[in-house]
Amino acid sequence: MPELALQHDAPLPTWFRIGGRAEQFCAPSNAHELRRCIELDPALRVIGDGANLLVDDDGVPGLVVSLTQRFTGITPESGEWSSGRVHVEAGVNLPKLIHEVGRHGLAGLEGLGGIPASIGGAIVMNAGGVFGEIGNVVERVHALGRDGRNVVIERRDLAFGYRRSGLGGLIITGVDLALQAGADPAALRARLKEVMAFKKRSQPMADNSAGCCFKNPTLAADLTTLDGETFASGSRVGAGLLIDRAGLKGLRIGGASVSDRHANFIVTDAGAAARDVIRLMEEVVKQVRDRFGVELHREVVVWSRDQ
Repeated sequence: MPELALQHDAPLPTWFRIGGRAEQFCAPSNAHELRRCIELDPALRVIGDGANLLVDDDGVPGLVVSLTQRFTGITPESGEWSSGRVHVEAGVNLPKLIHEVGRHGLAGLEGLGGIPASIGGAIVMNAGGVFGEIGNVVERVHALGRDGRNVVIERRDLAFGYRRSGLGGLIITGVDLALQAGADPAALRARLKEVMAFKKRSQPMADNSAGCCFKNPTLAADLTTLDGETFASGSRVGAGLLIDRAGLKGLRIGGASVSDRHANFIVTDAGAAARDVIRLMEEVVKQVRDRFGVELHREVVVWSRDQ
């Protein structure tokens, strides 16, 4: 068998535009090569579009695999878009998929406009926002286990929730989506433009960032901010609101700062290091905890040599 095309000391591109490298890297051409990667390193990491990822400056050991170059098929059921059912391979770019299904009159994904992700990554974190989550349209997930065996998980057995899927230990290879057929493509384009316009008004989309840094917490007790806003125990409150009310917009460590436009975004300047972002996230967590008694948890995934 031909050798795997392994790169050594390979750069790992993320939307922060900073961070370390991988000891080994491979972009397998097919499922057979992916299984060989698993044999080489059962604990391998999978990188998607790098939109929700920060790699520590020292890089990561072992093998990192990317499926975004070859696992890129979008196939309607029985070749007919009218069914609304579409098989999507894990490396497909989510914005590209939204445009493709919308062109064929399939609704259900347009609310996810502006989320930069591969489908595999979007499924693992149940990507979404105020306009919906991708888990809402997932019918079936295809994956490989760490033993290289095929795994197929039906909708009834999936555990989607807020920013979770229960699939983190698997290597996602594809997903079957159940979308709504027969929609007007022009109406879908218009809705997508509305979603994108909303995000451009409220988020620093032109800056180097990984999107929202922290998950929106569910309160364990009633909360009143210094501005007199009240939130009941058990409600979910925006992490950005808490960071803003803690007065942390513009807080800077090195080349990383809390965005002045949306407090749940950390943005990086030229010369920033991954450790700047990590230290800033830690400081934000501490100050929100000290001021409100609320613990923030990262939405951004951090890779390091011990994590």
